[in-house]
Amino acid sequence: MSNFDFKNPPEPKLIDSCVHCGFCLSTCPSYRVIGKEMDSPRGRIYLMDAINQGEATVDTTTAQHFDSCLGCLACVTTCPSGVKYDQLIAATRPQIERNLTRSLPDRLIRTLIFNLFPYPNRLQHLLPPLWLYQQSGLQRLIRKTGILNKLTPRLAAMEAILPQVTDNAWQNDLPNVIPAQGKKRYRVGMILGCVQRLFFSPVNEATARVLTANGCEVVIPPSQGCCAALPAHQGQELQAQALARQMIDSFSDQDLDAIIINAAGCGHTLKEYGQILADDPEYRAKGKQFSLKIKDIQEFLAEIKLTTKLHPLASGELNLVYQDACHLLHGQKISLQPRQLLKQIPGIKLHEPLDAGLCCGSAGIYNMLQPETADELGRQKANNLINTGASVIASPNPGCSLQIQKHLELQGSNVQLFHPVELLDYSIQGKQIQLN
Repeated sequence: MSNFDFKNPPEPKLIDSCVHCGFCLSTCPSYRVIGKEMDSPRGRIYLMDAINQGEATVDTTTAQHFDSCLGCLACVTTCPSGVKYDQLIAATRPQIERNLTRSLPDRLIRTLIFNLFPYPNRLQHLLPPLWLYQQSGLQRLIRKTGILNKLTPRLAAMEAILPQVTDNAWQNDLPNVIPAQGKKRYRVGMILGCVQRLFFSPVNEATARVLTANGCEVVIPPSQGCCAALPAHQGQELQAQALARQMIDSFSDQDLDAIIINAAGCGHTLKEYGQILADDPEYRAKGKQFSLKIKDIQEFLAEIKLTTKLHPLASGELNLVYQDACHLLHGQKISLQPRQLLKQIPGIKLHEPLDAGLCCGSAGIYNMLQPETADELGRQKANNLINTGASVIASPNPGCSLQIQKHLELQGSNVQLFHPVELLDYSIQGKQIQLN
């Protein structure tokens, strides 16, 4: 047991800005499911203050309340006092990782995650055996018996969101530079992501096509790695800083108008490089400048305006619901732009779900570390999306897509799920969606 150390603990000034009004409670997903005060933003701020004052310690009891936070930032959007909970939880998580000795099972699963997922070259080596696992029927057997859930619920949760691995998933066919179609309007960089480039490569390909179709030359540096979102959100400070520096170096001297990202969680972290590298005198300014160029694909397209013709995605009216990813809605304040873009597609009827701003339970790796809470949130999110009557869901984040797809299947729904940029790509090409 220990107190916070002296390296950037939660600031008392930020803690004191909370007036404990309770407005955050109704929008906090962990509080909704768990129902305990200490698993709400207000309760966690109480804990931060108590540890700062020496009235509580960093131990397994207090850490579990910080671990239960999804980091969805809905409370930041809701708070009438402007409490910067995002900065408070971002300061607290590295403190937990430095000052708490976690249990052996917890250390093992975290070691696996942080040594695998942020490194696409390592993750790529798993694709052939995962493809064989799925094609051989072993996956169906494992899921039918439920043996993995009995042995280790966290690994079972990881396996439950495993996307379908295609036989060419380990091939990256995107060149380093893709010329604009017609007159070049912009020169932009493109970040491929980790999970995105391996399990959602069609989304990256669609992103490149939509950009080039709208007059953008696309630059894809081969040296780029992870954006640092996974370690940054879980307090792995040194790893996050190293990955951020690598990303900045990969795009240096490229003379770009913008750097495009198509994953909501990654985009939020990329826009925070100034804070992540605040203690690095060499990269502090570089981080701020880099973040200023980061644009979510939907944010960027809305700014530059689409210049290419869009075609219907179905022979008749297509009922579509847009799923707000937390780090796009609450983290980057991007909500209107995706809807505006989708409405430009002829024949689209856009629906709005109940509790649109409530987290789906993915939250990076939350659904692997806190599977019970995540499953309840995933069930609620899938149910709300299904109840709109839409036949297609547009989801702008790979983690959300995996989580929602899992719960759509559990509820026996045949609603189809696409990234919004895939729908724009189909529309530009004149392709129609084959509805289930």
